[in-house]
Amino acid sequence: MFAWTYIDGSGEEVGRSRHFSDAETAEDWMGNCWRDLAENGVEEVVLFDHGRGQRLYRMGLGAE
Repeated sequence: MFAWTYIDGSGEEVGRSRHFSDAETAEDWMGNCWRDLAENGVEEVVLFDHGRGQRLYRMGLGAE
């Protein structure tokens, strides 16, 4: 199971996504939702693989 954790500008966790069966589905979902999250104060997201207990990666949502 894979899920996103939402991080605000102060580095605090402010929410989590639903669970996805694979990383590709989670990434597709984020590709469709990142703007809404950013507009609601989420500055970074972290993708977790809950099956392995591993953080896969962290990325910012800000436009550069």
